[in-house]
Amino acid sequence: MNAEEILKLHVAKSITIPGEQFSYFFSHFEQLTFKKGQAIISDGDKVEHEYFVLDGCLKSFYLNDEVRMFILQFAMPGWWASDYNALYNGGRATINVDCVTNAEVLRLSSTDREKLCKEIHEIEYFFRWRTNKGYAAAQKKMLSFMNNDARSRYEELMQQYPALYNLVPKHLIAAYLGVSRETLSRLYHT
Repeated sequence: MNAEEILKLHVAKSITIPGEQFSYFFSHFEQLTFKKGQAIISDGDKVEHEYFVLDGCLKSFYLNDEVRMFILQFAMPGWWASDYNALYNGGRATINVDCVTNAEVLRLSSTDREKLCKEIHEIEYFFRWRTNKGYAAAQKKMLSFMNNDARSRYEELMQQYPALYNLVPKHLIAAYLGVSRETLSRLYHT
């Protein structure tokens, strides 16, 4: 399946858009290839794009003053990633995005997204739908961290995204769950 077909299937989950309009929408994306470990957004960057994952896996993360990594999201095929605070508010990145694996993405500028939303009502609905789903997922993760112990968070993650365990290095899964690598190892082996 090519990039346009993958994006079309993703968009079709929430809206119906005629072929000609979809082709116009797709023409605003740039297809890019990144290598494993390559940075897409780094702390301090000006953020002007968001990224739709076609293949591979990205991670969005924050490094605190002690250089401890906190992973906010793993973005697998069909997911979007960026530093949304910087993207929407015009600030500098505080969230890093890089590649867990080699990755193929579609990049869309904030300017083009806004233009498309003004021109095509269905596209505006799509982005609102997507943002709402992302907000709900972030809220769910936050509540899980407030209410569940490490084992429950681990089991929930593996139930929702079983492919992650074989795709993502264990120290990154530990950083996502907010536990040490040793704690993750105990959770996995008991």
